[in-house]
Amino acid sequence: MYQGYYNLVSGMLTQNRNLNVISNNMVNVQTPGYKHDTMVSSTFDEEMLYRTGRHNKGNKTPLATTSKIKTASSTYVNYEQGSYQQTQGIYDFAIGGKGFFCIQTQDGERYTRNGSFSVDEEGYLTLNNLGRVLSADNQPIQILDENFFVDSRGNIVSETGEFGTLKVADFADYEQLHKEDNGLFSTAQPQIQPEGEEQPVIVWKALEQSNVNMIQEMTSMMSSQRALQSAAQLLKMYDQIMSKSATDVGRM
Repeated sequence: MYQGYYNLVSGMLTQNRNLNVISNNMVNVQTPGYKHDTMVSSTFDEEMLYRTGRHNKGNKTPLATTSKIKTASSTYVNYEQGSYQQTQGIYDFAIGGKGFFCIQTQDGERYTRNGSFSVDEEGYLTLNNLGRVLSADNQPIQILDENFFVDSRGNIVSETGEFGTLKVADFADYEQLHKEDNGLFSTAQPQIQPEGEEQPVIVWKALEQSNVNMIQEMTSMMSSQRALQSAAQLLKMYDQIMSKSATDVGRM
């Protein structure tokens, strides 16, 4: 009887966490460069059930394996590239292929696929006031002339000279990337500079759209909500049964 409580309550908590992940995906459906999250659940503390005799407890018979708790195992990020959206904004960039833009923040270097940049009061290319965009020589990019051109390799050039080359870094193991707020990623692993055919293409005056499928997220949300409601109804039934067993059956 009590195992039902464990199963239902842990299922409700897991579904609630899943709804939070789905809601975050839906909120960021219009965020440039946002990568879709998927929560994976698993069981916890699996145990073997045995059947024993009423008197002889030594000859036990294994029946099955059961687990009392369902829990959120981890959240996986889908790094699949999103489609391009032409914006005609001179400070908008998108990456075609693997890699991340490098941002100089107060907490150190961070990485993002969001190329919706702007310039600060000193003319430095920035991301949402989070930090300055780094060039290939690890220096902030200062743009002093709006009449510039950006080629497919990220070179920012104007008639007065070159302002720098957008730095794009890649990593060997995306599983070691830690997703932070505002579409930023951090990692302790060394950077890889893509070369040759793997070298990414910089698309100017465009943004990479989120890879969130809104229809899929709505379907997942409805399924998770129904599972949560069903568990809540069953938990209410368990509570009523336990109340009767403590009152009516107890008096007998």
